[in-house]
Amino acid sequence: MSKIYDFTVKDRKGNDVSLGEYKGKVLLIVNTATGCGFTPHYEPLEAMYKQLRERGFEILDFPCNQFANQAPGDADEIHNFCTMKFGTEFPQFAKIDVNGEDASPLFAYLASEKPFAGFGKGIKNAALEKFTNANNKKFGDKAYIKWNFTKFLVNRDGDVIARFEPTTDMADVKAAVEAALA
Repeated sequence: MSKIYDFTVKDRKGNDVSLGEYKGKVLLIVNTATGCGFTPHYEPLEAMYKQLRERGFEILDFPCNQFANQAPGDADEIHNFCTMKFGTEFPQFAKIDVNGEDASPLFAYLASEKPFAGFGKGIKNAALEKFTNANNKKFGDKAYIKWNFTKFLVNRDGDVIARFEPTTDMADVKAAVEAALA
């Protein structure tokens, strides 16, 4: 597959959705969890979505329970949590795996386009890297994503132009999105 638009995913109701429906838009594709220390990322994500969607921006939310079981519940429970706690309006898709033999082909593709380059400097980032390495050992060479709230930025042409680990400041994510929209 050469472009993001070649992929078909399941919405939270189990219906097929071609990512071709998003041609010409700037996309931020995120694996999420409802019980993670990074779950508050939903708040700036939703604020960014409300501010920028009129300019052709979409956030695609893919819940994943592979990291310390931090996304329990079914699609409706996860959706209700996100809409009630954070007022999310951006599209939420079916819960997926992002690592291992059953990893979503979409996330395997995203990670091949923009591989993990580290969490950054500092004690917290070093601790997270040690923890994620232990968690992801079971996935071997199919450990594409290190943790919840990894974000991939896709430009209007369908090219994956950036990867943001959950430790990336959300102001930096927003600045990159705005640059892609310009």
